[in-house]
Amino acid sequence: MAKNTNKTTETEASVANFIYTIADETQRADSFTLIELMQEASGLPAKMWGPAIVGFGSYHYKYESGREGDAPLIAFSPRKSSLTLYLTGFDNKEQILQKLGRHKQSGGCTHIVKLANVDIAVLKQLIGEAYQHAKAMHNV
Repeated sequence: MAKNTNKTTETEASVANFIYTIADETQRADSFTLIELMQEASGLPAKMWGPAIVGFGSYHYKYESGREGDAPLIAFSPRKSSLTLYLTGFDNKEQILQKLGRHKQSGGCTHIVKLANVDIAVLKQLIGEAYQHAKAMHNV
């Protein structure tokens, strides 16, 4: 048995079924919008990663410690308090975030309470650049 197995792996679970379990109507609608935006940016279908992350594309990583696995290139999770976007950093990310609208940053995550609080055109740019950067960074 492998030590430290990854909890967040791609699954065959239905993305739509997961989104329909979201109780908050606005967050459910916003999640479907994020799926559209991320599919448009990546050209890839949404896949479930673990029980609560919707990801697009994947890359393989291997740390010096020997730990390795796969992760989505871009992803989001509809958490209780906000939509959490998992987008890699890139050179002008901070400048784009300044134009995004109401959001919070925590580590590499961007937290948005509802999409009505942000500029969708800026969000599209943010997602697109993060996807292209992740793809180039991981040689995918």
